[in-house]
Amino acid sequence: MSAPEVYSIAKTPVTCHAFNADRSQVAISLNDNNVQVYSKQGKEWILSETLSEHDKLITSIDWAPNSNRIVTASQDRNAYVWSLSPDPLTGKLVWKPTLVLLRINRAATFVRWSPNEDKFAVASGARAIAICSFDPENNWWVARQLKKPIRSTVLSVDWHPNNVLLAAGSADMKARVFSAYIKDVDKRPSPTIWGEKLPFNTICGEYSSPAGGWVHAVGFSPSGDVLAFASHDSSISIVYPGGPMVYNIRISSLPYVTLTWTSEDALVAAGHDCQPVVFSGSEQGWALVGTLDDTTASTASKAPGARTGTVGRLNSAAFNTFRNADTRGHTGGDAASDTELLTVHQNTITSVRPYVYNSEGVVSMVSTTGVDGKLVIWDVNAVSALTGKMGGLRV
Repeated sequence: MSAPEVYSIAKTPVTCHAFNADRSQVAISLNDNNVQVYSKQGKEWILSETLSEHDKLITSIDWAPNSNRIVTASQDRNAYVWSLSPDPLTGKLVWKPTLVLLRINRAATFVRWSPNEDKFAVASGARAIAICSFDPENNWWVARQLKKPIRSTVLSVDWHPNNVLLAAGSADMKARVFSAYIKDVDKRPSPTIWGEKLPFNTICGEYSSPAGGWVHAVGFSPSGDVLAFASHDSSISIVYPGGPMVYNIRISSLPYVTLTWTSEDALVAAGHDCQPVVFSGSEQGWALVGTLDDTTASTASKAPGARTGTVGRLNSAAFNTFRNADTRGHTGGDAASDTELLTVHQNTITSVRPYVYNSEGVVSMVSTTGVDGKLVIWDVNAVSALTGKMGGLRV
């Protein structure tokens, strides 16, 4: 089993992350109002730029692979689109923000570019989703809002491959599929399993959390014909709209807050249990397969095999003693033995995203970031069996 690549980016939580197209740079939010852009140098990630425009905590980041634009959303109710352009004085390429007119009165919570990168969706606490497209006359991004029948904060969104349909999970315990068709931007969409006539704000599907939990994460399969969503009731639901058929997988551990599909029959979910977990199945049924984190191995045995990159960090016994006293309140004894988890991530995983695609377009590696300040790259084929409390589930 190949060991994960582990990078200790910061001592503060990493709220979200997004890579550029060739994975040479990553944009992250360190639980504040700045975007930190790190560049890969050898086996380490080095801070190269800081993007400062937001007034409050940045909640989500997405990096468009083809147009190389970054979009950020924040609790300050704003979003910005960042583009590289030459500085008029020095000629050096610098990141410059473009205003987005969201027209929301609550925090922006999540943002994702559409597959064609000509629009993006911003979820918010205003019980609305802003679908933003560019207005060249005024040189800004304008929004049309999906509102009905959303009744609470929208926590996540994901685009269908056809660039029109949008899945959304919200705190009203529902996962929904909307039409985000904009006449001046999109071509007439071809019929899908979700529907044929798709004017803006059409509800193509609405699904409830099995036990009434917030829907933290949603995701379309690569074909767009299957929907998955993770709820706060410690469940994963897989929706086949043609049936319609919904498979609910209940787990006996802490809930997941993020997920991503790796192929048409597999996905990776992660969250408060600190390890990425693999689910697999088809229309005949779904099941929890295993974890990408080999929790049976001790932390000491994991360390030599994992590639660890540090950003100006010490790794000595004396330093660890002071660090544990500061961050964990330990003043004596073997702090590592009684507080360090067997998982690679030592706290909640906040985001999981595709990292590498193979020649067949299937995700072969995923990246995760967490509250522990780590960035970890996982091989999705390195699945080990779940142990302990993670072994129990019901389908």
